[in-house]
Amino acid sequence: MVEPWLGSGLALEDLPIPRLIVIKLAAGARPDFTALRQALAAQVATASLDDHRRWIDRMRTMAGTAVGGGIAILALVLAATVLSVTFATRGTMAANRPIIEVLHYVGATDAFIADQFQRHFLALGFKGGAIGGGAAILLFAVVEAANSWLAGTAGGDEIAALFGNLTIGVSGYMAILLQVVFMALVTAFASRQTVNRTLKAID
Repeated sequence: MVEPWLGSGLALEDLPIPRLIVIKLAAGARPDFTALRQALAAQVATASLDDHRRWIDRMRTMAGTAVGGGIAILALVLAATVLSVTFATRGTMAANRPIIEVLHYVGATDAFIADQFQRHFLALGFKGGAIGGGAAILLFAVVEAANSWLAGTAGGDEIAALFGNLTIGVSGYMAILLQVVFMALVTAFASRQTVNRTLKAID
């Protein structure tokens, strides 16, 4: 474990390096750690047993917190998107109120007017989603390139041990593209609902 940093051919007797015995359990095995710890202490007084349960519990807690935080951030982003589209739609309608009234006078239906706003904001939603999704894809591509470049090195092994595989694969990129489409649809839906409510108020 220390050879990458200190080199090969070490005289371990001259260094205060602890001796480690790694035991891998068979799948489904449930050993008695308390009895194993007592037996180990009886044989070697200075020995200690680390079963990694505390570390795994902490990692699970961290992972659960990260997932919960991600879901909360996604909900906030959706709420902010809906509010932004609502205010933008109202502002656009206020600026074009004379045109909307003329369209009403010549017989344009509310559905026709709502369709025009929906198409406009759908295109804006796709543009914004494409910018954000493209930035995310570029970021993950850079991370994957750095991960492959560091593979096999001491630093790369440490990163892999702490964070695991940093690649998202084809399914991850597809998920990003689906999010782009989803955000565009949310934008179009929020715009249409705002237009319908505003037109009813005008009528």
